[in-house]
Amino acid sequence: MNTDPIADYLTRVRNATLANHRVVDIPSSKLKKEITKILFDQGYILSYKFEELSAQDNIKIALKYDRETKESVIKDIQRLSKPGLRKYAGAGELPRILNGLGVAIVSTSKGVMTDKQARAENVGGEVLCYVY
Repeated sequence: MNTDPIADYLTRVRNATLANHRVVDIPSSKLKKEITKILFDQGYILSYKFEELSAQDNIKIALKYDRETKESVIKDIQRLSKPGLRKYAGAGELPRILNGLGVAIVSTSKGVMTDKQARAENVGGEVLCYVY
């Protein structure tokens, strides 16, 4: 039994990038699907595919690497808000990651979005993770 599925998702992606894997399989949920879509839209992953199996749905993520240096595009991915200590931020208090070069993923009342989108829509919420 996993008590923090988002931390498990981020850890699987982090470990796969450190081991230079091309593809990683992750058990699926609605929140994980939204985070995956954001990572794809922001250019951190190459592609993704939602697989519907009989027992458990999966997300198959193709990781993105730099062609010349063979390093992962994802330098670091960190969980911020945890089940034991939730981190919330208002629209004006949302963090800027690496002075705007990174992305904070925020769960708001209008859905899961990046910190930039949340500032544009003037909504705050739970800051799930940082990616850069």
